[in-house]
Parts: sequence; structure tokens; C-alpha cells
Amino acid sequence: MKKALITGANKSIGLETARQLLKLGYFVYLGSRDLENGRKALEQLKAEGLDQAEVILLDVSDSQSVAAARTAIGHQTDVLDVLINNAGINGGMPQSALTLSLDRMEEAFNVNVYGVVRVTQAFIDLLKKAEQPRIVNVSSSGCSLTLSSDPNWRFYHHKAAIYQPSKAALNMYTIDLAYELRDTPFKVNAVDPGFTATDFNNHRGDDSPENAGQRIVKYALIGADGPTGRFISEYHNPDTGEIPW
Repeated sequence: MKKALITGANKSIGLETARQLLKLGYFVYLGSRDLENGRKALEQLKAEGLDQAEVILLDVSDSQSVAAARTAIGHQTDVLDVLINNAGINGGMPQSALTLSLDRMEEAFNVNVYGVVRVTQAFIDLLKKAEQPRIVNVSSSGCSLTLSSDPNWRFYHHKAAIYQPSKAALNMYTIDLAYELRDTPFKVNAVDPGFTATDFNNHRGDDSPENAGQRIVKYALIGADGPTGRFISEYHNPDTGEIPW
């Protein structure tokens, strides 16, 4: 049975992604920074008949928590097939470039960028033992420099001077990571789940967690001929999937 780790898997898109991977026969480690919330998510999945999962206490902003999660999972498996870096925060609102709080910006970067680095580095040894390892970094089309600077883009006026820079930095890390793993079976991509109605955006999104989960799962399962080092948003570009950095 193949195994996947999803950070921030106790709710919303992370939980839906876990649900879909479980239905496909994966064993899923549900990373949650709050153990009780993780247990509630697990019980919800079990009530649906999806019991090949386990909650892992995992706060991506805390190096000790990440190390403890690696130890816990390492006691159960020598191989990890999929890592989905889903955990993220928006940094609170409003987010003016002139008046933003540096403390809030540091917090967002600690989760959205450094957290991805911590988790990836901690689990890379288990991923390297998989036949077709996959890493999906959950990103956002709102951090595309090209789209965000285009007055004709539908979300041009949706500016967030904390969240957008943090996800843009995550994208650059994705490019560098994919480059370092270019001569291996790894596939590493930044995937935008779409403008999804969740508590992350006060349910203002116009798409469902189910669709968002499908987009993430697709690139967690791509074959050997699939893309790597790409920025994917099938929400915006259903034809080829790719959008500009």
C-alpha cells in the first residue's frame, strides 16, 4: 500500500485531498498541528469507511514538531510515496504593502515557506525510497507575478501583501527543489487548488473543496511522463494546466 503525508489535513482542502487518496487505496498520514482537530477529522473519515489513516501531530512552523513527526512516521514505514505540503495561513487581513505588520509577515513565511522546507527536508529520505515519489506544494494563482501585475486578470484587485509574497517564495523554492531532483524519479510541482470556498477565505471562493482536492491529487499521482518544476492551475487553465510564474 502506498503512503502519503498531508500537512494541514484536518480540514478543508487538506481533508478532502486525504479523503480522495484514501478512496484510491493510499494510507494517509493526516498532519495536524492540533491533535484533537486531527482526531475529529480521522473519525469523520472512519465514519465514511475510510480507515487507512492516522493522525500525526505536526506543526510545520516548529522544527521540533516536524522532527517528532518524522520519528513517528519512521517507526511505521521506510517509504513515503507522496508528500503534499498543504498547511498554510493567510496572514490575516487587511494586508496593505504600506502598513502591514512585519510580525504577521514573519509568521506567514514561517508556515508557508519555511514550514515547507522543514517538512520536505525531514521526509526526503523516506521519499527517495519510493519508486515514483511525488511532492505537491499547494500554492495560489494569486502569487503569479505575471497574472498579479496584469490589469486584465480577473483577480488583479485581490492584493494581499503578506500572503502573496509568501506563496511566491514557495514557488521559487519549488523550482529549486525540482531542479535538484531533476535526474531522479521525483515529480515536484506547485499546484493551485483554485478559488475554493473554505474558512481560509471566509467561504468567498466560487469552487468546491472536492474540485480542489481532485486538482491536487492529480499531480500527486502523475506518471513518469508528467511535468515537474511547473506551476499548475487547472482552475485557471483547464487546457494545459500551466500558468505563468
